[in-house]
Amino acid sequence: MTNSDPVVHVRNLRKTYGGSTVLDGVSFDIERGETFALLGPNGAGKSTTIEILEGYRDRSDGEVSVLGVDPRHGGTDWKAHLGIVLQDTGESGNVTVREQLGQFAGYYSNPRDVDEVIAAVGLQDKATTLIRRLSGGQRRRVDVALGIVGRPQLLFLDEPTTGFDPEARRSFWELIHRLKAEGTTILLTTHYLDEAAQLSDRAGVIMGGRLIDVGTLDRIGGPEARVPVVRWRDASGAHERRTDHPGAVVAELVRAGGEPEHLEVVRPSLEDVYLALVSEHEPAPQELELSR
Repeated sequence: MTNSDPVVHVRNLRKTYGGSTVLDGVSFDIERGETFALLGPNGAGKSTTIEILEGYRDRSDGEVSVLGVDPRHGGTDWKAHLGIVLQDTGESGNVTVREQLGQFAGYYSNPRDVDEVIAAVGLQDKATTLIRRLSGGQRRRVDVALGIVGRPQLLFLDEPTTGFDPEARRSFWELIHRLKAEGTTILLTTHYLDEAAQLSDRAGVIMGGRLIDVGTLDRIGGPEARVPVVRWRDASGAHERRTDHPGAVVAELVRAGGEPEHLEVVRPSLEDVYLALVSEHEPAPQELELSR
């Protein structure tokens, strides 16, 4: 694998269970040092895709390469270059934070310093606490620490900030930015669209096992999805106008009679674009009936 090759290469990925198709022709690449968000509603196929990339689930068809290796044949040396933060690790929690991280660090040839990692996830005060005595959010931080202690080239983050309070989420974002600056490639799934917008270079939206859009965050959804909306109210009621030139519309309104009440210019967020994409690709009622 050369530095110019994508870290993750997926072409026409398919996964079927009996007569049910879970993934249907999914294709995307993730470049070295990139943070890529895989977005979609529950049941869309995100977890299946990630499990195939991690080598934990076999595919039915298609081409997949992760760090230059087919995950079907990835051995221990290959797995040592992956960091994986699952939604639920299932760890017993009968050891301290430092003991758990020390054990995991011993699995790698060049691990991060354990205390450095503990500090990075904000658990300095809990280093000697049994994991089972931590709060849900604190245990989630341990999961993240275990995922990064081995200095992975590729880090999988599956809903990493579930249970985090707002301050902890911001601290986590700073950590991800530091990892990215070090050259770590990251594949992120999250239901927090502000998190995807904050952390990702590109995103793919998966729906019903198909990738319905992929691109940089300022282009996903197409240009129409990004058109600003000017809203205002006057004597005749509420008004709304979609326009690529909101400043001109505002100036026109002011010239016509001064600044109107409740004037606002709304620029669609990633969440707005995502919700519009999902709504557009929802199956019709008859398709839902046929799939039952």
